[in-house]
Amino acid sequence: MADSPVPADAWAQFTRSRRSVRDFLPDPVPADLLHDVLDDALSAPSWSNTQPYRLAVASGDVRDRISDELCTRYDAGMRIRRGGIVDKASFLLDRKALPDGDFHVPEKYPSDLQPRRVETGRGLYSLLGIERDDLAARDRQMRRNFEFFGAPTAIFVFVHEGLGEYSVLDAGVMLATLMLSAHARGLGTCAQGALGVWAGPVRAEFEIPPALKLICGLSIGYASDHEVNDFNPGRPQVEEILLPQRR
Repeated sequence: MADSPVPADAWAQFTRSRRSVRDFLPDPVPADLLHDVLDDALSAPSWSNTQPYRLAVASGDVRDRISDELCTRYDAGMRIRRGGIVDKASFLLDRKALPDGDFHVPEKYPSDLQPRRVETGRGLYSLLGIERDDLAARDRQMRRNFEFFGAPTAIFVFVHEGLGEYSVLDAGVMLATLMLSAHARGLGTCAQGALGVWAGPVRAEFEIPPALKLICGLSIGYASDHEVNDFNPGRPQVEEILLPQRR
């Protein structure tokens, strides 16, 4: 058996050290560095080697326009959700806040998955000093998704509808490879399902074939020294994810 190019212990330590970054420095990512990360991502396996996904990379003015429009839509949605009858009535006239994404982004989780979601959210908000009943602070933190947490670059992931769930599966494998490559090269990332809520602002900036559907986004850049970037919600033990055999 050939020797592994990366010692197992080093690999385990490296992959466990990756974190979702939720506060970035504004420093731009050099184009050649970003290209190397994306090139690494393409080494991920896919269905019959089809790579059934495409990426829309937004930096500079394009990034800012998309962020501004996403924040506008989010703010409108929050006015409706938190507002009274007048705010809800205005929604009937201006439906900009209505999600136009290609996939439904779930707000309610299955009961068996909810405990880990609650535990993670409670730990993150506690670290940030956000109380459960402080709706304004919770809304501001959620809005940070659409500001890309300050990252200079956002990547929007589109999957080919022709392969259905298998396109999504392949995109997930690619994203994992991308995030680990970024980590190895000194960059931080945060994969964000929230960036799939509105597709319109992204479609307005890129030429996207009809067969491609927006599944999620990812913020990428240099992590700040904010303590939120050290947040570790933990992971289950191997035994927790193994299905029992029939007896």
